[in-house]
Amino acid sequence: MQDLENSEPVTDAVSYIGIDVSKSRLDIFVHPGEQSYHVSNTAAGHRQLTGRLKRLGPVFVTLEATGKYHRAVHRALAERAIAVAVINPRRARSFSQSLGQLAKTDHIDARMLALYGAMLSPGAALPVSKSLEDLKELVTARRQGVADRTAMYNQLGECSLTFVRKRLTARIRQVSRHIADYDKHIRALIKVEPVLARRYEIITSVPGLGPVNAITMIAGMPELSTCDEKQIAALTGVAPMARDSGSFKGKRHIRGGRKPIRDALYMAAVTAARSNAQIKAFFKRLIDKGKLFKVAITAVMRKLIILVNALIRQNRIWQPITP
Repeated sequence: MQDLENSEPVTDAVSYIGIDVSKSRLDIFVHPGEQSYHVSNTAAGHRQLTGRLKRLGPVFVTLEATGKYHRAVHRALAERAIAVAVINPRRARSFSQSLGQLAKTDHIDARMLALYGAMLSPGAALPVSKSLEDLKELVTARRQGVADRTAMYNQLGECSLTFVRKRLTARIRQVSRHIADYDKHIRALIKVEPVLARRYEIITSVPGLGPVNAITMIAGMPELSTCDEKQIAALTGVAPMARDSGSFKGKRHIRGGRKPIRDALYMAAVTAARSNAQIKAFFKRLIDKGKLFKVAITAVMRKLIILVNALIRQNRIWQPITP
């Protein structure tokens, strides 16, 4: 590791920093300048890193989303007013391959992230609050518990041995208790956090969107209220993507996005198409035009997420007629 006490000359040009994050270490690459070094992924290492970056002048940092391991350094950089873009690892890898870089090491990944920031100018993002991080962890654990319970119910239906059925039934009861505990902690966390509580109130005010829909959206879509209609639909994965080339006009299909949000929206859309008068009329018009059920229900999903995005941006609950 280079001597962190040696300061670099401050310039007006932007330096693009790539940081490859692992559990115990941060590999850093500076572009231009082709400098590289590493620090520990600890509070002390974060102080060393931010001090060095501040001496560079204007900087823009790009790092990969790596579960919980990037959160602390993201927060440390943001506290020092350093712009940070957090990149999906799949996109970062695709970018490397597009440049013909097939090898993969920590040093190479850091360099590719620096070039990603310099060439593609991704948007900087502030770190989410600790409360939102905790909520996301609770919601993820709850979702996994529900999936496990569903799998055990399916297995129970196929069992004939009394011994196996008893064990499965006991496990189902245990997982159900865990899910109830998650729900209790989630409600308590939302109740004491005003921003989360207000978002919960707004989302659940929309007919068809219940508590599970609300907590899934709050935890999995922190961008709500900061995006326009097209952006929020694309983030969710309910925006039809063009597939044209020359005179060929291909069918539009949805792709990408965040599956947990989309899964929650699907059930909400089915409910809203029956219980929400406005959504029901919208859905019926699409069916009457000959649209397939999947196409029509996807349009309802898109309408719901756009509606929620607008309501949160305007900080108001749903009403039958817009005031």
